[in-house]
Amino acid sequence: MLDTRLQELTRGSGGKLKQLRNMFLTGLLVIGPLSITIWIVVYLFKLADGVLGRPIQLFLGRVLQIEYFIENRIYGVGLVALILIILLTGWLARLYLGVKAVKVINNMIGRIPLVNKVYIAIVQISEALLGGQKDVFKTPVLIEFPKPGTYSVGFITQDTRGPIQNALHKDVISVFVPTTPNPTSGYLLFVAKDEAVGLNVSVEEALKLIISGGAVVPNVNRNAHEVAKELGLQAVPPQDDHQTSDEP
Repeated sequence: MLDTRLQELTRGSGGKLKQLRNMFLTGLLVIGPLSITIWIVVYLFKLADGVLGRPIQLFLGRVLQIEYFIENRIYGVGLVALILIILLTGWLARLYLGVKAVKVINNMIGRIPLVNKVYIAIVQISEALLGGQKDVFKTPVLIEFPKPGTYSVGFITQDTRGPIQNALHKDVISVFVPTTPNPTSGYLLFVAKDEAVGLNVSVEEALKLIISGGAVVPNVNRNAHEVAKELGLQAVPPQDDHQTSDEP
């Protein structure tokens, strides 16, 4: 999408002022995403490194009296230590005693009012995103929401089962409808399968569409068509990008 926009700007013609404007926008499209990406990476690195970096530096310098660490700071020590602690915790949690310890900790936190609600929610989200459920968003769909005649893009999270499905007379799916431009918040809807239309786009392309506010046109993904059919949804047969509705 960025390449297409750059081509449009570089093809622009007109007066000197318009050419300068196009040159400025072209440079902004190139430098902007790169600068923001670098800033986010550096910020996350400093954040992760700062959790343990400074305490380790103080321990090595003032407690162990290692002169180098008194006067100098090595960036990345905290990040490496944090990764090692996570790996060690994961290794211990897979052992018999580790499993027992995790259960004890979960039971203790589960008895603390208010804290237990937050902790359980975080655990469930973490298991969904980082555990065995790798494809949390199975496929994008188009549903009629928030009112008749208005449509929204959502993501199927599961073929609904359990008490919710048992309480309904229709076969429904769980659909998460993200907000624009922040897709981390949104609405959880239970939609009848015959009221959802599978889209021929990937999850990544659909997220780009939502984050951009509809400015980015998603590319066709033929695999999404098959996923929608497997779930029993209406699915529009994929068409090539060059096909248009005014063809004979």
